[in-house]
This record gives sequence, structure tokens and C-alpha cells, in this order.
Amino acid sequence: MDTSRTSGPSRRGVLAGAAAVAAGATVPALAAAPARAAAARPNVLLIVTDDQPKQTEWATPKTVAWLAEQGVRFTNGHSTTPLCAPSRSSVFSGRYAHNHGVRNNGASKSLDQRTTLQRYLKQAGYRTGLFGKYLNSWDLADAPPHFEEFALLRPAYVDGTFNVNGTVQTVPGYTTTVVRNRTLAFLDKSRTDDRPWFAYVTPYASHGPNTPEEKYAGSTVPAWDGRPSVPEADRSDKPAYVRNATGTLADGRQTRAKQLRTLRSVDDLVGAFREKLAALGQLDNTLVIYIADNGFNWSDHGLGGKGVPYRPAHEVPFYLSWPGGGLGGGTTDNRIVANIDIAPTVLDAAGITPDTPHDGRSLLSGYSRDHLLIEWWKQGTAAGGQNTWSSYVARDRQYTEYYDLHTDASGTVAGTGQVRFREYYDLQADPYQLSNGLHQATPAQEQALGIPGLASALAADRRA
Repeated sequence: MDTSRTSGPSRRGVLAGAAAVAAGATVPALAAAPARAAAARPNVLLIVTDDQPKQTEWATPKTVAWLAEQGVRFTNGHSTTPLCAPSRSSVFSGRYAHNHGVRNNGASKSLDQRTTLQRYLKQAGYRTGLFGKYLNSWDLADAPPHFEEFALLRPAYVDGTFNVNGTVQTVPGYTTTVVRNRTLAFLDKSRTDDRPWFAYVTPYASHGPNTPEEKYAGSTVPAWDGRPSVPEADRSDKPAYVRNATGTLADGRQTRAKQLRTLRSVDDLVGAFREKLAALGQLDNTLVIYIADNGFNWSDHGLGGKGVPYRPAHEVPFYLSWPGGGLGGGTTDNRIVANIDIAPTVLDAAGITPDTPHDGRSLLSGYSRDHLLIEWWKQGTAAGGQNTWSSYVARDRQYTEYYDLHTDASGTVAGTGQVRFREYYDLQADPYQLSNGLHQATPAQEQALGIPGLASALAADRRA
């Protein structure tokens, strides 16, 4: 894990070469080939969906065709805290939740707005806009800082309540379409405003209740027979909240189908953006990033939802396109990447040096981490559910500790910090996390697995 918290090398000298991009080959880093001349400051289109798991590309063919097949598909993308407000705060700040302070959905005011991507871009002369969901627990009547134009949505699918540039009002229609149209109008203003722009676009899909647009309500989705973790036959090696989980294959199928149907409208939104950028002549020099705030369980280990240290909850779809920066030909990047890397990447592309530290690294650099910290906090002291946890996630293994810790609504942490439960998974032999290697393990067996070293590394990550 990187602990220097810098934004990485300048984009000058690290852009991927045209030959490597055109070949469509798997590359370990976007900086693998000789440098190209730096493009002008790009426009930035950042799309963040809600609760979208990785295995949803059937619903987003236009998105995949543009941003993945003609850009970069990150195969190992993660949310560093699989919960809405902490994850989105990490997108804005490039920092882990234990550093930005938004440890739960009630703590949105804890984010230091001076550290945000939008602050840096606006200060540098970018025209900034927000369209859709912002941060959970944010007062809808309050303007989101550093956005000069906004249509801030109170989460809903139909006839949603928005704060439109300071006026709270009900806007008729399907909210994904409203977000799309507001964003298109913002983009269209570049015909007369020559400033580079930053559009942060956050439809409510595919969050529950997963209400589809009427035209997609009856759509037939591909059949799905689950995966080995749906449900897991023997969960005796898991913590109590997993042992007590009751989700079934039928539950998972229902959630999956509803999410896919809502994502069809997101795909229309992305397709409309591509058409608008083409019409404006701005496709080449627009940096587009697409990510979900977190993944979602489809009854994996009997669980629905997010907030757990299992792969469906923290692995997310993650795409990037920037033809003007040499990233428009279709490549696959297998590095371990995360939401904390977005702010450093955008600022790197824009040639902006932040005056606050980042935990993430620019994806335009050659940096490749060997593991990532994933973390989540229990809010309140109610019995049941999972305890606060943190996890060391590498390509081939994952080590998790659960703690006697909890937060209040403001994100303040209390508790003894005592480790209550541990899990270890060999992700190469056991990609569905069925067999906890620490269940009834002897000290010698733990030593052979390298657990003391993993525990030390995890403790260091949590302090960094």
C-alpha cells in the first residue's frame, strides 16, 4: 500500500502510447509506453452510480462500448468503504474514510470541503456542475460547496425533489432522465463558455427500491443461477451475522433483475453524453470516469446489501476514457485501483498540484500497489449486524479483522478496539470466499499463512 499520499507524477511523460492502446493489450499501467505531447486541460465527466455491482455489464452496453472497449477497463476496481457517503467522500478527497472523517452516512458534514476535487477544479478556473445524489444526510436546502451549477437530488426515482441552483422543487419525471437532461444542458453551455468544465453526475440507480423507468419495467433479463457463494452451504467458519443471514437464490435473482432494469436508463444517460460530446467536438479532450460508489450482494453468503468485507460488496465497475491523453483505444488494466485514485487522476490530468494529501495515486502514473485497505464502521451500539472491520485486500488473498468499535452519527469512534473475529481467504484457490483459513487454525498454521505479517500491515494501513 502507498503511504506517501501524493498525487503521483505529472501526466506529462506518463501517458500511454498510441501503439499500446490501439493493440488493446493488457497493460500493467497506463504509463507503459513512450510519452505523448500533453493535451490541453481536459473537461472532466465523472459518473458515479449507486450500489452497482461489477456483474452488470449486460445492462450497460453503450457504456461498455464507449468507456471500456474504447477506453480503459479496470478489472480490479474497489470502493475503499462500501457505503455511500464514505465512498463518495473518498471520490471527492482521494482519501480513506479514516482520514476524511465521513465514516458513516450520517457524517457528511465531517468532510473538509477544502480538500475536494471540485474545490481544486473551480479554483483553477473550471466550470463545475453536480447533477444527482450528493452525500447522504446532506441538507437538501444547502448548496453543495464549489459547484456553481447543480440539481441536487433527494434520493427517489419518480417526480423527485431537487435543489436546482438554490431552489428546492419537485421536478416531474424519471429522475435518471432529469439528471441526464440537466447535465446535457450544462454541457451545451460550453458552446458559449470556453472554460473547461467538470460535471459530477450521480443517478440514484441502481439503489433500492430499484424502480425502473416505465419502458424497462417489463424487460427480460438474462437468467442467473447464482454462484457458489449464493447461498453458501456451510457458514460455520463465518462471523455470527453471516451465520444468521437468510438470503436465498430467489432473493438474489430478484435484486439482480431490478438493478439491471434501473441501469438500462443509466446506459441511456451515458449514451446521450457521448452523442452530446461528439456534437460539441469535445470527445477527444474529455476525461470520462465511471465508477460505482460500492458493489452489492445478491445473497452471497446469505447476505443482501453492502457494507461487508466480501468481494461483491467492495468490487465495482470502473472505466476511464480520455482519447486526447492517449487513452481512447481500448485497454485492460489489472492494477488494484480504487475510488481514492479518482481525485489524484483528475488533478494530474488538469495539471493541478493539491495542497492537501492524498491516499490514492494518479491512474495516469505507473504506480501499482500490491494491496489495498478496505474499511467499514458500525454506527451505534445496537445488537446484531457486523462489527466494525478492516481488511487487507491483495490479488491473491484477503485478511479481515472485526473490532469492538462503533461510531456515533457524526462519525466519532468509540470502543476498546479489541479484535473480535478474523477471516483469511486464498482468493486464487477460493475466489468466492467459502473457506475461512483461520477457522480452527493453530498458531503454526497461522504462521504458515503469514497472518502475523498481514495483521501488522493492516494495523499500519489503519494508522496511515
